[in-house]
Amino acid sequence: MGGFFGAVGHQDVISDVFFGTDYHSHLGTRRGGMAAYDSGIGLQRDIHNIENSPFRTKFEHVFEEMHGTSAIGCISDYDPQPLLIRSNLGTYAICIIGVINNADALIGQYLSFSGGHFNAMTGGSINSTELVAALINQKSDFGEGIRFAQKEIDGTASILILKSDGTLIAARDRLGRLPVVIGKNADGYCVTFEDFAYQKLGYEKERELGPGEVVELTADSLTQLVPPGKEMRICSFLWSYYGYPTSSYEGVSVEMMRYRNGRIMAQHDRQVGNAEDVDYIGGVPDSGTPHAIGYSNESGIPFARAFIKYTPTWARSFMPTSQTQRNKVAKMKQIPVPELIEGKNLLFVDDSIVRGTQLRETVEFLYDSGAKAVHMRSACPPIMFGCKYLNFSRATSDMELIARRTITELEGEEGFNHIDEYSDYNTERGKKLREAICKDLHLASLEFQSLQGIIDAIGIEPCKLCTYCWNGKE
Repeated sequence: MGGFFGAVGHQDVISDVFFGTDYHSHLGTRRGGMAAYDSGIGLQRDIHNIENSPFRTKFEHVFEEMHGTSAIGCISDYDPQPLLIRSNLGTYAICIIGVINNADALIGQYLSFSGGHFNAMTGGSINSTELVAALINQKSDFGEGIRFAQKEIDGTASILILKSDGTLIAARDRLGRLPVVIGKNADGYCVTFEDFAYQKLGYEKERELGPGEVVELTADSLTQLVPPGKEMRICSFLWSYYGYPTSSYEGVSVEMMRYRNGRIMAQHDRQVGNAEDVDYIGGVPDSGTPHAIGYSNESGIPFARAFIKYTPTWARSFMPTSQTQRNKVAKMKQIPVPELIEGKNLLFVDDSIVRGTQLRETVEFLYDSGAKAVHMRSACPPIMFGCKYLNFSRATSDMELIARRTITELEGEEGFNHIDEYSDYNTERGKKLREAICKDLHLASLEFQSLQGIIDAIGIEPCKLCTYCWNGKE
């Protein structure tokens, strides 16, 4: 994944962009970067590797090194950015969020008709941000260039540009899979992925960009370059997993959605008589916790933190590149509270069950700590397809997904013709999937939120939500 923040004003905005970008650190851990425009200096740019140190520590000297009345910053899990580009549209800095699935085809097409070239990274790969810039540069202005780039890209690209005159250009991806929000204060404007970032910096909401919308920002003006499209497919996982709890997307609070989601799961369990002897409800911290609070509030079963994640020195468990390291970090972070585990029937809510590797280790840890029984609830439906629109799960092949693996074990490839049934608790195939995963993970019971349940918890029209990872529908 990744996130960005930009600002333009009459005064120096480096502080706002530094803190605003840092507020996106939960979205990536590989690269951080900033670019700024100052009338005396021109465009400046700085990029750091943040795999072993957070954004804030790597950019703590930016206030002495960089100045400007406009600036952009980004957190990225993949390519270094922002990049400085010199082209027919002038010199500008650019960063993107998203993923390009047809990069090789676009690179070949660009090289064949332009005679140009790209700067190759280690291994021969091309920086996706540079590819987006090359597409934009095929047109005579930024509005048409961005519209062209987003039309050609198979995937997702939200774009933030800092021009050599200090103007900002912000573009939300074509189908609005990710949010882009404009904030305003007395000095100018800002652009952000996470809305709480501008709120903490003293901006007020101006508006969210619509799908594919492109705007140009100066300290005194907001000009629409490309109007929004009518079709939206915003990612449902924003609310269930990787969105920050204090954020809102399309007017829907992440934290409140998670409470509703937990309540819906508890209502389902009550209706079917599941897990009636549970002593405590808990969340698989941290993102499962609000779902668990909602479940506890609805069920009347006490909420308790039977284990705590030790986070002061450990990175979030999904962040390291190596799966082995992710598993080790996840295990090392889990600190039990014996009084809440020993001899207890426990029900935990996780934000999702993807590979099942870390969950298996968590369950083993709980039994080793004396739990009598461990029940598990997933706050979203079984994940059947690796995401192809956002790179937060790009490395996950379909057969790494525990639901896919289990279907193969139960029925072979024929099972993939019955994905809808396996997702549904009420069908025989659905029950067999849950029973098999229960046995594999040594769980007393397992249930997944239904697709309708998560749609109801979000509260947005289903046609505006992307649910591809659950049902394969684009």
